Amino acid sequence: MLDVRGSLENLAWNTEHHFLHIKAGHPFIRIWAVQFELGYSDFRTIQMALQLAEKMDLLKRFATAYNEVYNYEYAFVKGDIEGFNETYGDKIDDYMTAHKELLAIIEEIKIFQPAIDPTEKNLI
Repeated sequence: MLDVRGSLENLAWNTEHHFLHIKAGHPFIRIWAVQFELGYSDFRTIQMALQLAEKMDLLKRFATAYNEVYNYEYAFVKGDIEGFNETYGDKIDDYMTAHKELLAIIEEIKIFQPAIDPTEKNLI
């Protein structure tokens, strides 16, 4: 499988921190939008790697889980915390479940990543 460790780490970080940001009721900030867009790029990179590795079942589960989290995050991007609360305010537990599912699948994908070369110095 293609080495997508950086994308996996970035998407996991975004997923966790965006959930915590929204759960805490914090307002929308510009850096959040940048992270949201970069997270989509990471998703597509991971998706391509899974396709090339012919891991179709894992790809389907990953895409489904990502899309579920994306819907919650998009509601926040589109309407700030007020817009999120209008759409999903009573579904924070569902969002928590969705984000944990995505994180679990990301961990599952990491199993197929090449071993870290200690001389690499975090270049990937």
